[in-house]
Amino acid sequence: MPISIPKGTTVVAKKGSVTINGPQGSLSQDFSESIVNLDIDDNEIRVKASLDSDTFSRAMSGTMRALLSNMVKGVNQGFEKKLILVGVGYRAQAKGDILNLSLGFSHPVDMKLPHGISVKTPSPTEIIISGIDKQKVGQVASEVRAYRPPEPYKGKGVRYSNEVVALKETKKK
Repeated sequence: MPISIPKGTTVVAKKGSVTINGPQGSLSQDFSESIVNLDIDDNEIRVKASLDSDTFSRAMSGTMRALLSNMVKGVNQGFEKKLILVGVGYRAQAKGDILNLSLGFSHPVDMKLPHGISVKTPSPTEIIISGIDKQKVGQVASEVRAYRPPEPYKGKGVRYSNEVVALKETKKK
């Protein structure tokens, strides 16, 4: 399945690496030429396995296609994850590249964000993590959620906006 390249986006393939530049920024990815072949036309990228009989090569061609597709989307539109804090006194505040969290611990949690990731807090209980690299955005969102994952009895904690927490029934005497 070819990946279409939007206008304003350039794709440069050098020996063993691909660099994609767009309006939002630039991303690069390394690959093995003995496993995957790239055909770059004027407006699309095709990823092919170098050996059709090799199962690993075919699997890696699909993986590489997905990575390149995410890179093209990232440099043009970007990615974002939305987190919601549920619980009395749970708050978040973004200060530059530091996310300050109050999650019911005896101390506030200050999380330094990696380069290329930005955070907004439209309200004290909402966190929006955005960036051009899908993997980094997901990793940072997962690390924030790991400080206080939702617990199964009251649902308190940090959760993704589209996450459904199945609540358990408490014990009865």
